Amino acid sequence: MNAPLKVAKTLSFDSSKPVAIPPMPDYNGRLLAYTSMAVILATCIYQSVVPKELYWLLAGCIIWPHVVHFLSRRTLLRKSARIRHKMLMLDSTFAGVLVGFLGLVAIPSTAVVITVMFSCLMVGGVRLWVTGTLLMATTTVLSSAFLGTAESLHTPLLTSIVSVAASGVYICITAFYSHQQARSLMQAKTQIQNQREQSIALSHKLSKYLSPQVWQSIFTGERDVRLETQRKKLAIFFSDIKGFTELSEEMEPEALTELLNHYFNEMSEVALKYGGTIDKFVGDSIMVFFGDPTSRGAREDAFSCVSMAIEMRKHMKIMRQKWRSQGIKTPLEIRMGISMGYTTVGNFGAENRMDYTIIGKEVNLASRLESLAEPGEILISYETFSLIKDKIMCRDKGEITVKGFVRPVPIYEVVDFRRDMGPNRSFMEHEHSGFAMYLDSDKITEKERTSILAALEDAADRLRQEEL
Repeated sequence: MNAPLKVAKTLSFDSSKPVAIPPMPDYNGRLLAYTSMAVILATCIYQSVVPKELYWLLAGCIIWPHVVHFLSRRTLLRKSARIRHKMLMLDSTFAGVLVGFLGLVAIPSTAVVITVMFSCLMVGGVRLWVTGTLLMATTTVLSSAFLGTAESLHTPLLTSIVSVAASGVYICITAFYSHQQARSLMQAKTQIQNQREQSIALSHKLSKYLSPQVWQSIFTGERDVRLETQRKKLAIFFSDIKGFTELSEEMEPEALTELLNHYFNEMSEVALKYGGTIDKFVGDSIMVFFGDPTSRGAREDAFSCVSMAIEMRKHMKIMRQKWRSQGIKTPLEIRMGISMGYTTVGNFGAENRMDYTIIGKEVNLASRLESLAEPGEILISYETFSLIKDKIMCRDKGEITVKGFVRPVPIYEVVDFRRDMGPNRSFMEHEHSGFAMYLDSDKITEKERTSILAALEDAADRLRQEEL
């Protein structure tokens, strides 16, 4: 009769307060059950319910738990994966024989049967309970057929009380340990849930140091955190702020930091909107690439990269107007470079400190294009141009010589989306000292349209009045 399977000796919810789980080993549980049956048998012998010659069976009840312990711990049987269940089947057989020797006397036999059935149910569930009950019933019938039944199936009062008490004590003690185990399991579940929530919170904090795509691929198990790289065709983007050096000499470090963080935050949202993997921020520069960890094909990656650059350029006009209203008069402009080609991407560094980034001549080309670009200009390589020219208007800017490239590299300037060119374009912008307008009619709701028209009419009336 095995006790419920123990989970562990201790579980900690708090590193300073371990919570003990009282163990109930198989040996202890079986010893308790057979002691209960030995008490029942001894009472039956004392009150002559069964023949006095059954003292040897009483000795068997006392010795059997030690024999099973030896068989399950000291012999080759210990290697069996289901040794507990097999030993419990032996217990069921022994109990069936015992009931046969009791001559099917009602209450003592019922107490033995309940003890064994309870053990089967606690250890192995319904399946083992059915198997053990059938085995015990079979051995009971066989032993009863061989030994016969008692002359009277009625039980003396003392024997009835002892039988019920012995069986009840076993069930209560086993149930107590089961309750302790269940409570410990609930506490463990609560602890695991708390740790899970802490892990989620921590992972979200750590995700701030990684690009969302890289973070997601790591935490979903798609990517191992180890030093490995691969060759992939990527679209690489570089940008920096023209005029930032001069501005850093004029502003206090705290105000400059706030401005730079605001700029990075706005540009990062644009990059993530188009599915870019943000590689790093260096000074006022941003490095983004498309095509890893996920890719939609070279053409779509290139188009997303250039689309992101165009929106960044437009968004910079809004930010510049906001900074001007805050007293920052230095005209900050963004310049960008984009290249498309094969690079080495993956984890670089040491086993205990690595960085997910890209290297290759195409990275150098994108950086060189960014440094050559004029304020507000987007320069792209020829391969990038060949992939996006049907959707984006570009202007030929000639050729440049770049280290690592045998021949001069043709470069192009991005003008705008072809859909936004001509009289049907949705985007308009106009900027002068004291005036800035950025209009994207596709993103304006009807309610906003009325408000914007009113503001423009007021501005036009004021300008006309000042002319007079």
